[in-house]
Amino acid sequence: MTRDDLTSTYAIIRHNIRTYRSAGVVEVVKGKLRAESTLRKLETWQDSTDHHEGWRYFIERSHLKAGTDPRDATRHRQAEFERQESEGLRKKKTPIAPA
Repeated sequence: MTRDDLTSTYAIIRHNIRTYRSAGVVEVVKGKLRAESTLRKLETWQDSTDHHEGWRYFIERSHLKAGTDPRDATRHRQAEFERQESEGLRKKKTPIAPA
């Protein structure tokens, strides 16, 4: 475990592997071990029907502060995705040189 793993924050995200729908951030925690532990708890508490419907959890490194409200964290995460997407689209609009 690196120092970065211990001091970074991680968002736990709920998503559906069948529909590719995200239910957003469930929790933001400090440290990779805590994030993995929280993820295992969520999976343990998850109803089997919910799991069968395709709902899963994953962790991702985040710049948000641990304890951030899940709704706020979800909004920030979505805004970041939209910013990255618009930057990617701008980069793709390069002129094509004639052959």
